[in-house]
Amino acid sequence: MADYTTFTFEEREPGIAVMTLNRPEKLNAINWTMVEEMHDCCTALEQNQKIRVVILTGAGRGFCSGTDLSGGEQTHPRANPVTALYKRQKLIGDLAIHLRRIPQPLIAAVNGVAAGGGFSFAMSCDVRVAAKSARFIASFINIGLSAGDVGSSYFLPRLIGLSRASEILATGRVFHAQEAEKCGFVSRVVEDGKTVDAAIDIARQMLTKSPFGLRMTKELLTLSLDQQGMEAALYMENRTQALAVLTGDFKIAMEAFAKKEPVQFPTEE
Repeated sequence: MADYTTFTFEEREPGIAVMTLNRPEKLNAINWTMVEEMHDCCTALEQNQKIRVVILTGAGRGFCSGTDLSGGEQTHPRANPVTALYKRQKLIGDLAIHLRRIPQPLIAAVNGVAAGGGFSFAMSCDVRVAAKSARFIASFINIGLSAGDVGSSYFLPRLIGLSRASEILATGRVFHAQEAEKCGFVSRVVEDGKTVDAAIDIARQMLTKSPFGLRMTKELLTLSLDQQGMEAALYMENRTQALAVLTGDFKIAMEAFAKKEPVQFPTEE
């Protein structure tokens, strides 16, 4: 993987990488360099079968405070303001799609605030772990914008239901870790400073599964959310199960099960 200026990317254990947003003096606020570098990293991950699970977290006191509103990155003075703004908006919006498209399950380890685009980054992940002090805010609505940004209007109703999502998005109120766990937005709440450890524990469990099966599980869940009914979802499931049998992982797993031994899947090239 390349070296990045706005986040670090480290293979913490074989198959498990940690991406740490690294602008702690700004509570890891999103600038356009970060957006471009995250797209670049996602593109690399799409072709990387060595990394099987990715953990997304933030350095310092916060996960991500949203878009950096302090300025400093200006467009060309002759640029059409509408075209330039839309281009940038699409670039950050497409990041939600790119995070969903990578084959690796993505686990958010949320420490401190996840606001605005940071809230959406957490929603783009497959699994969320939160520190007790974590808090989530759809802050777009609080600065005169719509609460729908970087996929928030798509993800949140699917994660916690339309009524609760509507209230959180339309009020812009703080959504604390305890409430997030109660309504299923996060899978667990842990002590401050322990979110990455908890995420690694989940990732280790994922690594005991077959590489193909793990990738296809993410793909199925992503596609099934938007399938037109049960028949379409079952079509995708049937296709995937037939392919999974042909990888040979099924035979390996059944032999280990019969012998009551831990299963060891071969590493993919």
